[in-house]
Amino acid sequence: MITWDEGQADGARVHDVAVFTVCRRDAGVPGLRFFHPRWTGLCRAMARADADVYYYNLGDMGLGQVALWCRRNSRRCVYSVASDPDCDARLPVLRPWRERILYRYGLRHADRIVVQSMRQQGMLNDGFGLRSTVIPMPCFAADFLSTTAEQPRAGGTTRVLWIGRFSKEKRLEWLLDVAPRCSVLHFDVLGDANVRTPYARDLVDRAQALPNVTLHGRLPWEKVLSFYGRSMALCCTSAYEGFPNTFLEAWAHGLPVVSTFDPDGRIAEKGLGLNATTSDEVAAGLLSLHDHVDLWQSISRSARTYFLDHHTPDAVMPLFEATFKEPASCPQEAARTSAEAVRHESTPGKKARREAIG
Repeated sequence: MITWDEGQADGARVHDVAVFTVCRRDAGVPGLRFFHPRWTGLCRAMARADADVYYYNLGDMGLGQVALWCRRNSRRCVYSVASDPDCDARLPVLRPWRERILYRYGLRHADRIVVQSMRQQGMLNDGFGLRSTVIPMPCFAADFLSTTAEQPRAGGTTRVLWIGRFSKEKRLEWLLDVAPRCSVLHFDVLGDANVRTPYARDLVDRAQALPNVTLHGRLPWEKVLSFYGRSMALCCTSAYEGFPNTFLEAWAHGLPVVSTFDPDGRIAEKGLGLNATTSDEVAAGLLSLHDHVDLWQSISRSARTYFLDHHTPDAVMPLFEATFKEPASCPQEAARTSAEAVRHESTPGKKARREAIG
C-alpha cells in the first residue's frame, strides 16, 4: 500500500501489508509540490513497492500518474471505479485541467478497468469507448457483526442511520427536511465535512436545532458498524453514488435501505429496501418500515441473503484474483471495445448479463 507519510516508517508492515510512503501531505512549495515531492515521491514509492500489478481506486489525476509509471516500467495497472461521475465523459467532479488530462490518460492506459455496476459499464462504453468488467464490491462487515438480522426490530428501535460527507451530492439537507415529519424516529448522522464551508456550517446549525437528530461526527469503522445494530434502517439521500459500502454493511446486518439512489436497480429488483425520489417519499418509506413489522422483516431477510450470496469476500475475491492474474496486454487494445455489440445488445442478452452478476 502506498500512502502519505504520517510519521510511520517507510516499508513498515501492518497486519502483513507493506506500507510505502510518498511524502508528507503538506510537504513542498505550493504550486510546485504537484511535481515535487508529490509526483516524484509517488514514483519512488511505486519503485520501492516493486509490484507486478498496481491497483488504483480513486477517480482523480493519480490514475494517470500510476498508469504512466506502469507503462514506462512494464507493470500492470488495474483501475477500480469508485463512483458514477468517474464514468461520465464530462468528468463533472474534476475541475482543474491537469486532473482531467491525467485522469483521461489513466483511463485509456489502464490494463483493466473494474466497475461496480452495469450502469458504470455502459457509461464507460458510451462516453469513452472503453470496456470494463463488473465485479461486485466485497465487504468484511459480517466478520465484525455478531448480532442477527432480527435484533433491530426485536429491540423496537426507532433509530435511522445516515452516513456520509457533508457535501452537496450527499444532500444531508433532505434528511433534515424529513426529520420534523418523522417525530417518532430518531436520526443518527455519522460524518462531517472535509472542509467547513458555509454550506456545511448551515447543515450543522440546522441539525443541532432538531430534537430528533444527533450529530456523531467522524468515527472509526468499528464504531460505525455498531450503529447498524441499533438502527431500523439506513437512509441515503445522495444524488449519485457508486455502490456504497454503507449499503453492503447495512445488508450484512439485514438492515433495509431507504434510498434516493438505486445501483443497477438492485434495491427494487431484489427487495433490499425502498426507493425514493423526493424527501416526501423518503419520509413515507421510513414511516412504512416503522409501522409495518412484516415489511421490515421481509426486506431484512432479503437483504441478508443478497449480501451473503454476492458480497462476502469468499464470493468476490476470486473475481478480483482472476483479474489480477490475467496476462498483460496492450492497454490501447484492451481499452477498445466492440461498442456496437454492447450498445445494440438484445434485451435477453442484457438480462443474462444481469443474472450472471446477481
